[in-house]
Amino acid sequence: MSPTVDDLRNDIRQAVGRYERVESTAFTKEALAAICEAVAYDIGANDLPSKPQMRAGILWKTGVLDDDDPDSADRPFRKAELESIATALENE
Repeated sequence: MSPTVDDLRNDIRQAVGRYERVESTAFTKEALAAICEAVAYDIGANDLPSKPQMRAGILWKTGVLDDDDPDSADRPFRKAELESIATALENE
């Protein structure tokens, strides 16, 4: 049986040193920042970029998108995207 979206999110959270969540929830800005760091997407040292910018950067670094255009990531990750991220983090 394939993992659920919640399972994938928690696997990703744990892979980047964040806490597993019992309830179903999208990634916080802090969790997205941790994922950005894990996939080597530079978000700078000051204020965190927008969630769409960080999602686009993560998807770009994991080979899902061709660039880090935030307009292409203005919604939470889909299951296939989470699977790609989880695979990329396993290979780190």
